[in-house]
Amino acid sequence: MTGQLLAGGARELRVTEARRQFFEEGACPEGELPAEVLRSWLRCRDSGVDYQADGRGDPEGRSGLVAARERSELLLSNASGVMEHVFEQIRASGSMVILADDQGMILHSLGDPDFVNRAQRVALQPGALWSESLRGTNAIGTTLVEAAPVEVIGAEHFLDRNGILTCSAAPVFSPTGEVAGVLDISGDSRSNQRHTLGLVRLAAQLLEKRLFEIQYAREIVVAIHARPECIGGLQEGLLAVSPEGRVVGANSIARGLLKSLPAGLEAVDFSAVSRLAFGSFIDRCTRDPYALQALDLRCGERVFARLRGAPPLIGMAARGNRPAAESPARVQENTPKPCNRRTGEITLECLATGDPRLQLALDRAARITGKDIPLLIQGESGVGKELFARAFHFSGPRSDGPFVALNCAAIPENLIESELFGYVGGAFTGARREGSVGKIQQAHGGTLFLDEIGDMPLGMQARLLRVLQERCVTPVGGQRQIPVDISLVCATHRMLRDAVRAGSFREDLYYRVNGLTITVPPLRDRTDIRSIVANILEAELAGTPREGLVCIGDQVLDFFERYPWPGNVRQLQNVIRVAAALLDDDETEILPVHLPEELFGADPMDDAESGQGQLQGAGQSVLSTAAMPAVQAAPSAGGARSLDEIELEAIAVVMREVGGNVSAAARRLGISRNTLYRKIGRMS
Repeated sequence: MTGQLLAGGARELRVTEARRQFFEEGACPEGELPAEVLRSWLRCRDSGVDYQADGRGDPEGRSGLVAARERSELLLSNASGVMEHVFEQIRASGSMVILADDQGMILHSLGDPDFVNRAQRVALQPGALWSESLRGTNAIGTTLVEAAPVEVIGAEHFLDRNGILTCSAAPVFSPTGEVAGVLDISGDSRSNQRHTLGLVRLAAQLLEKRLFEIQYAREIVVAIHARPECIGGLQEGLLAVSPEGRVVGANSIARGLLKSLPAGLEAVDFSAVSRLAFGSFIDRCTRDPYALQALDLRCGERVFARLRGAPPLIGMAARGNRPAAESPARVQENTPKPCNRRTGEITLECLATGDPRLQLALDRAARITGKDIPLLIQGESGVGKELFARAFHFSGPRSDGPFVALNCAAIPENLIESELFGYVGGAFTGARREGSVGKIQQAHGGTLFLDEIGDMPLGMQARLLRVLQERCVTPVGGQRQIPVDISLVCATHRMLRDAVRAGSFREDLYYRVNGLTITVPPLRDRTDIRSIVANILEAELAGTPREGLVCIGDQVLDFFERYPWPGNVRQLQNVIRVAAALLDDDETEILPVHLPEELFGADPMDDAESGQGQLQGAGQSVLSTAAMPAVQAAPSAGGARSLDEIELEAIAVVMREVGGNVSAAARRLGISRNTLYRKIGRMS
């Protein structure tokens, strides 16, 4: 400790002398400063930055904070969890963790309250712009210019007023190789720690890895490194390869290892990088998924590689790659798990019915199964968000663990705390003597699904955030923290960003639950309605005598594809359930007459474009052709008759023609069986 203080004192004297030479004499104090700091000082002097400027706030930066956060939403949402982890390592050290965008604007920060207050005096806060051109040499701005980790201690800052700070920053590179932002740890210049720069570099690498996995969720990811022990760690290089065998993405480490990669990549063929064809590499990985594969590169070097996750190998047809069907091992590896819709034990593969928008959501979700990345499911009410969450759970390594769901909108505000966190015996009036285990603790080892999280009360949001940060839960009325291991999936029909702006949803919680956001499209926009109908009908009739015997008529299917479905899949499921129940024992086809009447009623959501008019018109034409001959054949000697009499006579004629079959008569008359029963009742 004494040696560190002496070293710090010597450095401070050198920097003081360097400032005198540079600012008073105009000399270049080479050897007295780190090279990157000296380069920054020279840039600042050349661009006219005043080292005595007050450096106070930046009104334009603060006004543009919302827009900047929206531009960097993916970076911000994935950085939140990383920042919380880093802050836990430096808590109570008088420091703060900062995320800035590619322009140097601070987007988010976490820190010890005492230091945060001091930092605000020099505008080290969200909304402030810390570019080098505005605030001189500083870790954030200089890192952006250097595109490399930078540490700026005390008086090494160009502006006099920033000498109270010690800052360590590392760039965060996007999956395509550009600087997407900066992670920074700042603290008091008197308490500089040697490990800080290393910690922030590791955090930046972890964030880059998350961004890469999300960006290339639909591609095959290959981990590479020259040293086999680095595979699986933060130092591994990552390649994203299309199923056709073309390299479409590489992180900064992989680019350093594969010097032959062009700057823009532009779909370089895998064979241009490796002497081993991509299909052969996949075959080797499939035979032994856990073994490292040696790859001899075109540049003459050798690296070790391992496939990350299950590859989507169907349709691989790149030059030099054998089709997936040629490898029995590969086919066996990709055999889908059986789907059980009655018990809810389904996988993401079970939901793949051909719609491209849904398939994109399924592919992206599949890439993060088993990883500590929260999933946020957005979509209208009734689109199947909970079904998607269940499929995500049963597709990952936690499938043998519990799936615990809680609808945050369905529980009264005064009960949601005990439901979510549990309580100890006697915690409140009416509490059970033995207490109760909350939903979070019930989900230990599995998945916690919070439906309609946008409706969670603000007070509960703060408690939930703490649980997600510390991975411990404290029951109501209890003192002991209970560790929990959960995978978090949330769903909402609201736009949480709007709720954050309105103040009804915590911003820090938003960035914590928004690891990967997917959207389930509404039923009216989907192209796979016929497949959905078939799945629902199969599930409804499973285990009944009619299983596998009932189909749906083409006229009904055409109508289903045109109907707007304001209630989405939930409404479609109810319609099919009712239609199946209205079938007679001798009927095996669902026709328009079996559909609920409310589908054809006057409703502001229905219009001609929905197909309702066409289906009704078809029914009316049946009525006219069946009823009119009967009316014309009736005797007219009795004088004028009422419409009711004509209608009843037409029904009687049709009933005689079909031998009393009510369903057949209803079809010919173009009305539902229930309506026909009511009219027949008036004849008796």
